[in-house]
Amino acid sequence: MKITLIAGARPNFMKIAPIIHAINALHSTSLSYRLVHTGQHFDEKMSHTFFKQLNIPEPDVNLNCGGGSQAEQTAAIMIAFEKELVQNPADLVLVVGDVTSTMACSIVAKKLHVKVAHVEAGIRSFDLTMPEEINRMVTDALADYYFTTTLWAGENLRKTGVGEERIFFVGNVMIDTLLQNRSKFIKPEFWQKLQLQNKNYFVLTLHRPANVDESKNLKVLIEEITTHANDLPILFPIHPRTAKVLRESGIDAENLHIVEPLGYLEFNFLVENALAVITDSGGITEETTVMGIPCMTLRDNTERPETISIGTNELLGTDPRAIAPAMEKLFAGHWKKGSIPEKWDGSAAERIVACLLKLN
Repeated sequence: MKITLIAGARPNFMKIAPIIHAINALHSTSLSYRLVHTGQHFDEKMSHTFFKQLNIPEPDVNLNCGGGSQAEQTAAIMIAFEKELVQNPADLVLVVGDVTSTMACSIVAKKLHVKVAHVEAGIRSFDLTMPEEINRMVTDALADYYFTTTLWAGENLRKTGVGEERIFFVGNVMIDTLLQNRSKFIKPEFWQKLQLQNKNYFVLTLHRPANVDESKNLKVLIEEITTHANDLPILFPIHPRTAKVLRESGIDAENLHIVEPLGYLEFNFLVENALAVITDSGGITEETTVMGIPCMTLRDNTERPETISIGTNELLGTDPRAIAPAMEKLFAGHWKKGSIPEKWDGSAAERIVACLLKLN
């Protein structure tokens, strides 16, 4: 079976890496792959660094489709990937996650009558204001095979009419990558300069439009966080999307430290040693759950409810007034301990490859 693997943005790299390693470990001619990087994320810290740190081979091709609006980027990826897939036919296109590349390449593959497998299928926020939710829904409407992270995700697929024989509960490939690299985490260069101490600082990540598109909203949110952090340092590796808005907001807090985007190993060192993480990311809530780090999610919904019902995550919403009581709970030592969801054990990629061999 010839498989085309799609990677385009930071979360994709973490999910594709263990699948590549599992295929390579087979030393078999029955499965071969071609790695296509769409170029959706073109920042050095968002792309090349992740390939290097996670030991992913250089892509066979980079479609260089970075920049532009959502529609422009979707169109660019579809045009470029159609040419790529015609020139390099595959039996299966495997997409991961929920970024623009995931949806765009799924559409192209199906129009060329190539089967599609979706890794991390079936998760839902049921919020159509999120571009990722649209990407997930379209991809799952087209896919032939579904690799799920939880039983709940499989149930979402069954409700839309997907047959049991096409759903494979394999676990979470992001956690494969986390566990494979945990012993290699690297202390960021600024650790000594800022005199950081274990469990004595916060990690903050924000990138969703509801939180960062308006400078006034962002300012109020960050003021609440910095005010109620008991003067502990707050490390904010800034997403490119947020940088401009942040500059315009005039935020000034002594305990807020803006840092450049970090590589995978540096960022997760920071997370593992933090007192808590404040985020609007989905994937980070999975990582904090496995590492046992308290996590506050600044969103009104989540496509990963298991991080709340089982893990260490709490959904605070987007109202800044929710931050103070959450901080009080944390400092009082009342944050839940959490546990790890089923099959988040580091072997999801091996299960995926075992399924692909049976489908071959």
